[in-house]
Amino acid sequence: MGLLRLLVLAMLASKPGVTGGAEAVGNDSEGLLEFSVGKFRYFELNRPFPEDAILRHISSNVSFLIFQIHSQYQNTTISFSKTLLPNTSGTGTDKGLVFILRPEQSMCTLYLQTLDAEPVQNMAIPLSYSERDPIPGGCNLEFDLDIDPNIYLEYNFFETTIKFAPANLGYARGTNPPPCDIGMERDSRWRLLYDVYQYFLPENDLTEEGLLKHLQRMAEVPQVKANAIKVVTLTANDKTTVSFSSLRGQGVIYNVVVRDPFLNTSAAYVPAHTYACSFAAVEGNCSSLGRVSTKVFFTLFALLGLFICFFGHRFWKTELFFIGFIFMGLFFYILITRLTLIKYDGNLKIFHDDGVFWVTFSCIAVLIPVVFMGCLRILNILTCGLIGSYSVVLAFDSYLYTSLSHITLNVLKRALNMDFHRAFTNVPFQTNDFIILAVWGMLAVSGITLQIRRERGRPFFPPHPYKLWKRERERRVTNILDPSYHIPPLRERLYGRIAQIKELFQKEQPAGERTPLLL
Repeated sequence: MGLLRLLVLAMLASKPGVTGGAEAVGNDSEGLLEFSVGKFRYFELNRPFPEDAILRHISSNVSFLIFQIHSQYQNTTISFSKTLLPNTSGTGTDKGLVFILRPEQSMCTLYLQTLDAEPVQNMAIPLSYSERDPIPGGCNLEFDLDIDPNIYLEYNFFETTIKFAPANLGYARGTNPPPCDIGMERDSRWRLLYDVYQYFLPENDLTEEGLLKHLQRMAEVPQVKANAIKVVTLTANDKTTVSFSSLRGQGVIYNVVVRDPFLNTSAAYVPAHTYACSFAAVEGNCSSLGRVSTKVFFTLFALLGLFICFFGHRFWKTELFFIGFIFMGLFFYILITRLTLIKYDGNLKIFHDDGVFWVTFSCIAVLIPVVFMGCLRILNILTCGLIGSYSVVLAFDSYLYTSLSHITLNVLKRALNMDFHRAFTNVPFQTNDFIILAVWGMLAVSGITLQIRRERGRPFFPPHPYKLWKRERERRVTNILDPSYHIPPLRERLYGRIAQIKELFQKEQPAGERTPLLL
């Protein structure tokens, strides 16, 4: 029976697959999965049925393997043995193990299972590396696995943070690994460099199929370099922690490529993904972002913004209320959040310093009014057009994700969170953003043009209230026929009011005479 089972496995393994792509979905036989080096495979895990995985025909020039498994939001466990131990297994949505191969070893086995009650759709791939390639997580001192190639991801409303273990130099089969912390010479791990990459999924794409397809572009080094954005390069002396701005509802994949500049080789960690939200939450999950009250508020706010965009300069008091509402709302929101300690920019390193950022921000905010000081009416109309039309962008964001909302959101996060200065603030700019940017520009240009044409030949601004009162007062003094001319002065009117109030507190005199009649 054992020989027959091996023959069946050999026949299944010999079936042609898509080179560099995903193999057929399904199990080779009940309780046993067959994998091939460098090929993605889809399969399903069920709670009562753990799977044994096997990898055959490993080349002799391969020094170590990284086997990684991915799912969208349900946890999967990958282990060296059937007995789950912290230092020999890992559980999560993006997990991997490093196999250090022995001499003459050409086969590896591992064990896969899930504790989730629902079936879990997974994708896995084993990747091979030579003795010249660095080993991701080879100098791990922080996490449970002895060699940990995983990226550990945490997020909150403000930022998403990734952590990973330092790598070690590669070595041949059957030899001892290089020491991690003995010396900092050129022939030690301290020469290694770490490139951190970020990859955005299509906006509003929360599908499992889309995620697993795009994860294939972030598993191997050439695909990572070709498809992702390199955010920063860390040296061995830097802390292996990087922070990014959280993009709630937007899928993002992170990976780290460790490079050996001396040997010109590299290796990739296990990619990790996040949507900065929970699929399992009852309220506020990834599929139902934004409350009804938020949508109603921003819809009304957008309607008022449209009015200001096209008629703001004419209705001066309404415009002042709109602008004042925005600034006071932001001020009190920041103040309350800071006082109550609620836990809810560019990528230049110089702006990671709070002092530099806020001084630059303030200078830009003051510089624009100074430039337009000679034409204040134009400045006011530009303000009405740009800010009024931007309120429509915010309304779009409450219904449909757009990265344009982060123009203000990142500044607000910077004011609320003391640690946000260290976060990289990359955002995707995709089809939805181009459409909404075009709408924003069209509304702004239309509103500005309409107001400039309508206000031509009119006074620049409504007259000052004091001047209006003074002019009205002079008109009343000089115009005898005006009924308001005969109104008593203010002092006499005040005395009359006081006398009327005093009469309310006086006792009524009884009717009849009190003095005797004269005879």
